[in-house]
Amino acid sequence: MTLRIVSVAAIAAIGLAGCKTSGDLVVQQGVGITAVRTACPAVGIADYTGDITLFSPAHATTADAIDVTAIITNVRSTCTESAAEVQTNATFEVQASRRNTNGARTVELPYFGTVLRGGDSVVAKRLGTVTVSFADGQARASASGTAGAVVNRAEATLPPEIRERITRTRRAGDTDAAIDPLTLPEVRAAVTRATFELLIGFQLTDDQLAYNATR
Repeated sequence: MTLRIVSVAAIAAIGLAGCKTSGDLVVQQGVGITAVRTACPAVGIADYTGDITLFSPAHATTADAIDVTAIITNVRSTCTESAAEVQTNATFEVQASRRNTNGARTVELPYFGTVLRGGDSVVAKRLGTVTVSFADGQARASASGTAGAVVNRAEATLPPEIRERITRTRRAGDTDAAIDPLTLPEVRAAVTRATFELLIGFQLTDDQLAYNATR
């Protein structure tokens, strides 16, 4: 499975922002970029896992066999920082629809919350279930879910020497004035190590994941 943010603004090693807040790392003019970075993990949905399709019969994959479809949407998050930890809590909505509206029905949809470090290293993963309840005659229903991440603050903080290399003022005539420090391998590696993400998605079977990836 490829884990990347698709429905919430994708995280970059340094995310662009229009304001500055306390504790942010700000790259000023001189290298051609203005950016803000915080220790809070970015939150989003992993590729190909933001929707799920249930078929009836289960082995079918044609449009006329679609039973229930659901998507994850309205992802929101809050972040609380302490001296030792950075805690992110996320909420999201599951919007579902069904083809056969006869009778009341409850559908349980499994989901995951994964903490990713450096774009490809899974630090933690937790599973949950969202229960969607359809009333008799109702084609659409929704439910909500939650996910969270706790990150060691020291691991999510750039070393002082790396911060200095990024934020140091460069003037015309300096030998490295035209060099973007974020292109330096050691700087990029440090930023990558300090970058965490909380990714959410439906816990799909191999067949469901393949269906999402190829349709």
